[in-house]
Amino acid sequence: MIVRTGLTGPFPRSEALVAATRDLDRGRATAEVVEDLYGRTESEVVALERRLGFDTVTGGYLRWPDLFRPFAETWEGFTVGPLTRWFETNTFFRQPILHAPPSRVKGAIAARLPPAVRAEPGRAGVLLPGPYTFAGLLENRSGETEEALVHRLGRLLADEVRELAGTGYVTFQFSEPLLVDRPPERALAEAVVAAYASVHAAAGGATSLVWTYGADATPAFPLLDRLPVSAVGIDLAETDWESVPASPDRRGLGLGVVDPRTTLVEEASDVVRIVHALKDRRRPSVVWLGPGGPLDLVPWEPATRKLHLLPAVRQMLDPSRSGRP
Repeated sequence: MIVRTGLTGPFPRSEALVAATRDLDRGRATAEVVEDLYGRTESEVVALERRLGFDTVTGGYLRWPDLFRPFAETWEGFTVGPLTRWFETNTFFRQPILHAPPSRVKGAIAARLPPAVRAEPGRAGVLLPGPYTFAGLLENRSGETEEALVHRLGRLLADEVRELAGTGYVTFQFSEPLLVDRPPERALAEAVVAAYASVHAAAGGATSLVWTYGADATPAFPLLDRLPVSAVGIDLAETDWESVPASPDRRGLGLGVVDPRTTLVEEASDVVRIVHALKDRRRPSVVWLGPGGPLDLVPWEPATRKLHLLPAVRQMLDPSRSGRP
C-alpha cells in the first residue's frame, strides 16, 4: 500500500502576518512590506511541508481570504457578495454572485498561487473549489439551472487544471464539503459525475483528489465511488470509519486523520489501526493522509505540531518510504 501525505486546505497565518495585514488595513504598514512578509511566510510553509516529507507542497494558501474569492474576483460573470456563514460554523466567506454564465480568465488563478510552490518540481499541488460546492454556495442570478452550472464549472475547472498542469502542478485537490453536507441526487448527481469526467480528461497523468469534510460522508459514498478521480477524501472527525463501505474498485482513499477543530495531537497508533482496517475493507491503491479539512483556525504552532503526526504514521505504515516523498 502506498501512503502519501499533505495539506488538504489552508494553513494558519503566522502571528506576524496577521499583525501585518491588520496594520495594512489601518494604514500602519505598506503593501510592499506585507507582500514581502507573505512571500517569506509562504516559503516557511513550503519548507515545513518539505521537512515533513509531504508528497505535495502548497504554500498554505495564506493569501486566499476564502475558497471562492480568487475566482469571484477574476473570472468573468462574478461579483463578490456579502459575508455569509460557512455552513454551521462561526466562520464566514464572501458569497460569489453570478450575474451571467461564467468564463475564466487565463492566468488569473495561477497569479494567485505562491511562487515558492512552482519551485518544487514534481510536488506542486493546488487547491480548487469543487464544482458542486462552488455552484451550490454562490448566489446564482445567471439564469442557468444548478445542473447546467455544475457542468459549466466542471469544464472551466478542467481548463484551469490543464493550464496549471502545463506550468508544473501535478496534484489537484477539489474541496467538496457540500457533497457530504447535501448529497446531490438524480440529474444533479449526474452533473457532478460529468463535471469530474471533464476534470479527469484534463488532468492526464496528474493526480486529482476530491476532499470532503464537515459532515458524515457515509450517505454520499454511492456517488463518491462513481467519481472519475484518483482518490476521494473523507473527514474522520465527522465520519465513523466503521461505517465506510467496501469499495467496488481499487481507487485511492483520502483520510482526514488530523482533526482541524482542536489543538490536541492525535495518537499515531490509533490512526495506524484505522488505516489498516480500511485498507482491508477498501483495498485502495494509495492512501492519502492529511487534515480532515482546513487547518487555518488552529494557531500556527499547534497546527505545526499536529502535522508531525503524518510522517510518524507513514513511517509506521510504510517504513521503506520514511522521510522520502
